[in-house]
Amino acid sequence: MTDIIDELAWRGLIAVSTDVDDLRKALDTGVVTCYGGFDPTAPGLHIGNLVLLLTMRRFQQAGHRPVGLVGGATGLIGDPSGKSVERVLNPRDVVAGWVERIRAEVEHYLDFTPGPTGAIVVSNLEWTEHLSALDFLRDIGKHFPVNQMLSREVVRARLEAGGITYTEFSYQILQANDFLQLHDRYDCTLQLGGSDQWGNLVSGVDLIRRVTGDTVHALATPLITKPDGTKYGKTEAETVWLSQDLMSSYAFYQFWLNRADAEVPGLLRVFSFRSPAEIEELEREHAGRPAARLAQRLLAEEITTLVHGAAELARVQAASEALFGDGDLRALDAATLAAAVAEIPSAEVDRAATGGMPSVADLMVACGIVASKSAARRAIIEGGAYLNNERVTNVDAVPAATDLLHGEFLLLRRGRRTVAGVRLR
Repeated sequence: MTDIIDELAWRGLIAVSTDVDDLRKALDTGVVTCYGGFDPTAPGLHIGNLVLLLTMRRFQQAGHRPVGLVGGATGLIGDPSGKSVERVLNPRDVVAGWVERIRAEVEHYLDFTPGPTGAIVVSNLEWTEHLSALDFLRDIGKHFPVNQMLSREVVRARLEAGGITYTEFSYQILQANDFLQLHDRYDCTLQLGGSDQWGNLVSGVDLIRRVTGDTVHALATPLITKPDGTKYGKTEAETVWLSQDLMSSYAFYQFWLNRADAEVPGLLRVFSFRSPAEIEELEREHAGRPAARLAQRLLAEEITTLVHGAAELARVQAASEALFGDGDLRALDAATLAAAVAEIPSAEVDRAATGGMPSVADLMVACGIVASKSAARRAIIEGGAYLNNERVTNVDAVPAATDLLHGEFLLLRRGRRTVAGVRLR
């Protein structure tokens, strides 16, 4: 496909747009500058943000110029979330640190080669920090009818749930002003965002029309949900982070590898850069041999490489294979091994409390791969118990100090697929 609108539509990446025919015409005419915004209301970006980042990347590959906007100003306020309570305002120094982290994450996905399509990353603190309250009200606020602001879905939801402060109510004005500033500075004529931001997106379109008379565009991508309609990362604990210090590359890889068959076609279209023809062929292969989980593996490999790099993919694949007896556990570095252990059933054992090193049978019970010590002994007798991928033959076997991986880990396995880890203190 050569038409970016057709490609986005095929991938299910257009939830709603301003006049799509007019936008298509503008995209066909020449280089269009588009922007997507990322607020530092958390210490990093997640896969919901990745949808926007990859959409910007697709526009750049189609010959257009992306601008990544990091909300150094709006991040101090936070947009009204779907929750019924006001966001907690983070300290300025915390937000400033998150701005730099997120700026680096945004830069990872765009091409900054000088030229008409070279990417830009900016912070809206640049034009907001010194904007006085009087100028804000006179020059920007006067263009926002209150009845129109009240009609925004997220505002109505908050009002029905108990109210909204003027701080969060003003967020849509600040975001609209960002579009106006980028339009003035970089001739930006397209804002991209998630469908939950649609009200804010069209506020910017309307502000530019009122101030300059120019026609600009907005395009929203859908929220990525599971087949049952729930969001990925519905809770903080489930969030799939892009930064390795918030989520290990091993856990990230396993997230994609463990997607259900029904999820994979949609995820491939949204997150993969394979061509439509390649994806459709992969979907056919997957439908014919779902047990092979080919689509899940290719999806996990492509996205892990994109986010963490090919070397990190090789490390996590080696760890995944080693856990199930197909690789060398001792070749894994400590961080990768620790991340792998964190993703499987595991136990922490205090040797001082147990009076020394427990037996293999005791450890099998402690980490939950057998229900009792008698079951552990039976597994050993039947040849189905392994310590660090070596078969255990003695029912009274006790791990030696040299068995400890990186001085603290042991991997236990019952049969081919039941694996657990032990961390000894």
